[in-house]
Amino acid sequence: MTDSLNDVLPETPAELRVRTRLAFGLGVFASLMHLYFNVVGTVPMLTMTTWHFAVIGALGLIALPAFSSPSPAGRRAALILDLTLATLVAGAAIFIWAVEDVVAKRGYDLVLSDWIAAVIVIALGLELSRRTTGWIMPILATLAFTYVTLWGPWIDGQFFFVGLPWESAVRRSIYTDEGMFGIIANISVRVVALFILLGAFLEVSGAAQAVIDVARALVGRVIGGPGFVAVAASGMMGTISGSAAANTAGTGVITIPLMKNAGFKPKFAAGVEAAASTGGQLTPPIMGAGVFVMASITGVPYVDLIAVAALPALLYFLSVAIWIRIEAKKHGVGASDEAAPPIMETLRCGGVTFIVPIGLLVALLAMGFTPTFAAPFAILAVIATSWLTPQRMGPKRILEALALGARNTILVGVLLVVVGLIVNALATAGVGPTLSQMMKDWAGGELLIALVLIALASLVLGMGLPVTAAYIVLATISAPALFDLILQADLMALLASGGAPDQAKALAMLAIPDAMAQLAGPMSPEDAAALVAALPAEVAPSFFDALRDGLNPAIVTTAVVSAHMIIFWLSQDSNVTPPVCLTAFIAASIAGSRPMATGMTAWRIAKGLYIVPVLFAFTPFLSGEFDAALRIFAFGLVGVYALTAALEGYAETPINPPLRVVLAAAGVAALWPETILINLAGAGAAIAVVGGSAMLNRRRA
Repeated sequence: MTDSLNDVLPETPAELRVRTRLAFGLGVFASLMHLYFNVVGTVPMLTMTTWHFAVIGALGLIALPAFSSPSPAGRRAALILDLTLATLVAGAAIFIWAVEDVVAKRGYDLVLSDWIAAVIVIALGLELSRRTTGWIMPILATLAFTYVTLWGPWIDGQFFFVGLPWESAVRRSIYTDEGMFGIIANISVRVVALFILLGAFLEVSGAAQAVIDVARALVGRVIGGPGFVAVAASGMMGTISGSAAANTAGTGVITIPLMKNAGFKPKFAAGVEAAASTGGQLTPPIMGAGVFVMASITGVPYVDLIAVAALPALLYFLSVAIWIRIEAKKHGVGASDEAAPPIMETLRCGGVTFIVPIGLLVALLAMGFTPTFAAPFAILAVIATSWLTPQRMGPKRILEALALGARNTILVGVLLVVVGLIVNALATAGVGPTLSQMMKDWAGGELLIALVLIALASLVLGMGLPVTAAYIVLATISAPALFDLILQADLMALLASGGAPDQAKALAMLAIPDAMAQLAGPMSPEDAAALVAALPAEVAPSFFDALRDGLNPAIVTTAVVSAHMIIFWLSQDSNVTPPVCLTAFIAASIAGSRPMATGMTAWRIAKGLYIVPVLFAFTPFLSGEFDAALRIFAFGLVGVYALTAALEGYAETPINPPLRVVLAAAGVAALWPETILINLAGAGAAIAVVGGSAMLNRRRA
């Protein structure tokens, strides 16, 4: 969402003033409303979500015109239409809130006024999703809603659904926890809006520029420094923007010219910025809106999620930095940024408005306070620390930040309401478990194949949906299957050890009476696999559910987090993967490079998006055990460096073709899951190849 409505529609000054003033006033009201809801903390969910959609929906309809017209009459017509629609959506949503008790007393039977309000919020929700995200989201939501009402009975096989009466479907879409005003929309109100508002305060306070200055001060003076500035700035800017595209636009206008002036090719500079900005979505403490949705779906506390996500995010950014280092050494470019400001000067001139509030936020979260409690204090810290800098936040700037925060909430706020139509349809028809089982069947029980299938699905969905929507849809469909596959080895080991719970043993013996002797004690892994293979298809799911009860709860939690984090990471790949890679295209427009070539470069640089999820699947990287995570991180870093050097044929010095093959094998060995001897051998071989090549080339020189 842009700051100025001049960027939305070239209107006459009078029309622009109307939109600007209305958007500003609604924005301030919306942000104050979200602060009230979260500070009070006792407001019912339906009250919060309906008012949230009423105000944010009206703001979106005013700020994003229905159509553009070259004629004044056409522009006035667009303004009148948008004002009418804004009034309708606000009135309908507030009506749903006002009559909730009345509707509940009559058993949620809908009368004419209820029908009118429901149709308005559904129809205008679809229209808002079209204006904010394009046609894919409203098409998917419409297909999902009509599946459970209209064309579900037309389908044979696993996806046959007998269908619901229209009244039941509408009622479930409005009044259930899975619907438009349910749990997912509540996440938008309770957490996402607050953190977007925090980002707006950071932006208005000048922290965005301070982030870039701090990055230049920290890493700008080393070889490849301008590229490292892009990596560091984009990681920190992820806290402010919550959007890879916004991150690219915000930091790219500074970092891409810096890289080009240092000698990097335009497409490489743009690719680095796109890949680094994509990583901003993976960086704690905010991680876009996805981490809050993940906490709600998995039941794992938000603080625990961001704690285990820190090292993987650092590994991703270092994987991008490795490309920069190798490119700089290979082509003799990337001279240090001699104009980088001193670190103390950056802190004095604005860095404090970023470091202190974010530090306070992290400290409060680490102390066990909720995000809803911590975010308002971080906002107050932004205001307070701004008075230590030239950009002091007085009443005018505070109002600007409140308005900007609401405008930036439009996309995610609308998305998390409308996606309820899809989630409700999937839950009602039981499509999620069916698709999850189909994915397991297609993967043939192989976890790596399942990861490839999810990556392909995320790429297709990401072409038309924002990252958060793609994650929600993919998590609903594929997380259960991925969770089962990740736990598969642990479950088989438990069965072979003879430690299966009594309920699991009883199910197995009922299905296979001859298995009684085997289940009485330990058995070989082969016998355990044969026993599972012999179970009837209708018994196997219940058997595995019962078997899972015998596992350590920490193992189960790690598997849940790993499954969702894999999907969340892979949902980012559409930012940098052709043919549709908006983030790379934005970077290309700044760099003046060819968009598709830039997309291919960004995709290559961002290969950590695929490597790190493999580590999630096959190692305890997200177990919360710091020593294990640190070991995986260290070997992972060596492995990524070795693979990058093998692909480029260059490390600190050129690598000849035979050694490139050795280096690639060493990289794979360093990444190989949970085999410390192979990891050590791979890391040692990689270090030997790189070091030996450097010594050999130095002697030749």
